[in-house]
Amino acid sequence: MPRKGAAFAGLSVALVTPFKNGEVDYDLLRKQVEFQVDAGTNCLCPVGTTGESPTLSHDEHEKVISVVVETARGRCKVMPGTGSNSTREALRLTKWAAKEGADAALVVAPYYNKPTQEGFFQHYKALAEEVSIPICVYNIPGRTGKNIEPETIARMADLPNITMVKEATGSLDQASQILATTDLTILSGDDSLTLPLLSVGGEGVISVVGNIVPKDMLALLAAFRENRAADATQLHHKLFYLCRDMLGLATNPIPLKAAMKLLGRDTGELRLPMTELEPAGEAKLRKSLAAYGLL
Repeated sequence: MPRKGAAFAGLSVALVTPFKNGEVDYDLLRKQVEFQVDAGTNCLCPVGTTGESPTLSHDEHEKVISVVVETARGRCKVMPGTGSNSTREALRLTKWAAKEGADAALVVAPYYNKPTQEGFFQHYKALAEEVSIPICVYNIPGRTGKNIEPETIARMADLPNITMVKEATGSLDQASQILATTDLTILSGDDSLTLPLLSVGGEGVISVVGNIVPKDMLALLAAFRENRAADATQLHHKLFYLCRDMLGLATNPIPLKAAMKLLGRDTGELRLPMTELEPAGEAKLRKSLAAYGLL
C-alpha cells in the first residue's frame, strides 16, 4: 500500500523570496517558478525558512502563496509554508493556502514557545480538523528549539490530513522509527541527507540546493528509484560539497541568495536580521560553484 502523502514524493524546492529595494519582487518570483517548472520539479514550497517567511508581513506571505499557485497553474504541486508559533495564525494561513488552491501545507513546529508533546499534538490536530488539504509536519528542532518526538508523530498519523513529515532532525534513527510505526511519507529536510534518508524509506526531499541545480537532485532521486545505486551515490558525492556550502557557510538562505546572485538569478537582497555573506564566505562559495561547473 502506498504511504499517505506519496503524491508528494520526489523533488520539492524550498523557494527563495526575491526582494528588490526592500519589497518582494513578484516578477522575479514568477521567473523562479518557471525555472522550476521547466526543470521538472515536482512541488514548490514558498514562504518557508528559505523564503524568509519570518520577515514577511501577513499580506506579503499571503500574496506570495497566491502568486506561486497562480504561476504554477497546476504544472507542479504547491505546498507553501503556513506554520506559526500561534495555532490561530497557522490556521489562518493554512486556510488561506487552501482557498488559493495550494495542494498541501508545510507546517513548521511551533517555535520559541517550546510546547509540550501534547501541545504539538493539539496544534496539528486543530489544523487537521479545520483544513481539507494535506499537511506536512515540518520538524526542525535546530530552528524551533524542541523536537517533535516520534511517538507524538505516530499519534498525529491518525489525524485526518496529516500525511507527511519534513524530517530535518538529522537523525536517521528518528526517521526510521517514524517509517516503522506510521504510514506517513517522509521527505528529507537536509539536502546532504537525501540519499541516506531514501535508503531507510524516505521518498523525496524539500531542497534548498534545488533552487540552483534541480535537475541534478531529480537525477539522484531517479537513480535511487531505478535501483541504480552507483549512480545515486555518485550524484550524492557530487552534490555534497555544494549542499554543505549552501547550508554551512552562514544561516540559510544567506549563502543560497549569494549563490543565486553570482549566477544572475536573484538580486541577493535579504531582509534584516539576515545580512549578506561575508567576503571570506563569498570567496569559498565562488570556489564551490566553480568546482561544480556553475561558474
